[in-house]
Amino acid sequence: MIIPHRSCGILLHITSLPSKYGIGDLGPEAYTFADQLEAAGQRYWQILPLNPTETGMGNSPYSSHSAFAGNPLLLSPDLLVEDGLLEKKDLKHDYSFPDDKVDYEAATAFKREIWKKAFDNYKSNGSRGLEKEFEAFRREHSAWLEDYSQFVVFQAHFDHNAWAKWDKVIKTRKPIAIKALASDLADEIEKEQFLQFLFYRQWENLKQYCHRKDIHFIGDMPFYVSYDSADVWANPEYFKLDKDEKPSAVSGVPPDFFSETGQLWGTPVYNWKALAKHNYDWWLRRIDHNLQLFSLLRLDHFRAFSAYWEVPATEETAINGKWVKSPGKELLTLIRHHHPEMPIIAEDLGEIDQPVRDLIKAFDLPGMLVLLFAFESNEHAFESSFLPHNHTPNSVVYTGTHDNATVKAWYKDAKAADRKMFSNYVHQEVTQDNVHEVMLQLAYSSVSRLAIVPMQDVLGLGHEGIMNKPSTSNGNWEWRLQKNKFNNKVVVWLRRITEIYGRI
Repeated sequence: MIIPHRSCGILLHITSLPSKYGIGDLGPEAYTFADQLEAAGQRYWQILPLNPTETGMGNSPYSSHSAFAGNPLLLSPDLLVEDGLLEKKDLKHDYSFPDDKVDYEAATAFKREIWKKAFDNYKSNGSRGLEKEFEAFRREHSAWLEDYSQFVVFQAHFDHNAWAKWDKVIKTRKPIAIKALASDLADEIEKEQFLQFLFYRQWENLKQYCHRKDIHFIGDMPFYVSYDSADVWANPEYFKLDKDEKPSAVSGVPPDFFSETGQLWGTPVYNWKALAKHNYDWWLRRIDHNLQLFSLLRLDHFRAFSAYWEVPATEETAINGKWVKSPGKELLTLIRHHHPEMPIIAEDLGEIDQPVRDLIKAFDLPGMLVLLFAFESNEHAFESSFLPHNHTPNSVVYTGTHDNATVKAWYKDAKAADRKMFSNYVHQEVTQDNVHEVMLQLAYSSVSRLAIVPMQDVLGLGHEGIMNKPSTSNGNWEWRLQKNKFNNKVVVWLRRITEIYGRI
């Protein structure tokens, strides 16, 4: 079992941290939050994917132009000052940043200004020590860094068009053409690599600080990658593309109770035969990369390791798709060979069939139990695996996730019968004021080895605390933790609950 003892943690993405610059970052507030986690008896800090986000994709961390790169928006300006790459005067700005939500547009505009200043300062008077670190980083990450930095710079060069619309010799990666264009844009390419160096440097420092406090990161890895990404451009043979290198088949999920037409995600599906010929090297590099960053890795959409819903690219909905078996067993076997301890959490939510359950059991992976899904009053209500009396130790229990309503929002919108079922189950009067505390205690009292609670549920926030509403594209991923909301009173209360239920 990868979770050594009963413990607990908080789900809070880096973008949600307080900061002065419109978006949470890897700077001082991240270290303050780590101190608070330690004081509250927490042992895990769960986050969302760290990859670059795009406004055109709704700023979703699950839709990125790289499966390996870090998001430069998370770079801390304050730490760049400490490194001597910026001066305090460089951080003065005319932007007006809200403190209750991420302002992606303003934050991006400001960060781009300081990235240029930091890189220019490095080029003009950077230390020899920093230069050696940068060179070592480039060697260590050569498998993806050059492709990524070229992709970002080439895309800007081609008026920010998708790579399928670039000049043919660049789109199809003709070596002579790539070398010539890269030479012309060498400074910009180096800047993108330098930003990645700074990101991973700041991340590693934060991770080591947390480890010294016995706090461990749980990361998150999407199953698919975006079509307009460095990964697909650099490895087109690993995806189902047509002769014009456009997707021939795309991902989604079939129609269900929530959607008559299913969900059409639109990301290209994998060419597993081509991947198998190379012993799944790209996938293994991706897993290895993530497990260097995190102590535990949540594999999103785990059911696709058994079978996935494949839809012809010409379709406008997901109705006319089909289930296609994937080589998840072979892939997980290779992962176990590289990482015998298998520090992986299976995101096994949604329509899960027996083959998926068998795969999880075969590799002894902890699955997810979401309490918000437990209280649906019907004739089979008490058979639900989400109810605590059906929990098993090798699992991770959540009050909710980033894709759900907060506990308070759920309770406000719940049917009267569901509310009654919840009150009867916990054998106490539940109200709009105390529902988040009762649900948190229910999670902590579970036999599940690990309990994770979103920060919004720790604070008892309602609809204003929702991070993401699936199938919507506007206003998501913006929630921020305002400074001093996670205060000493809350920390003391959380530690007391942690101690009561033996999760210290």
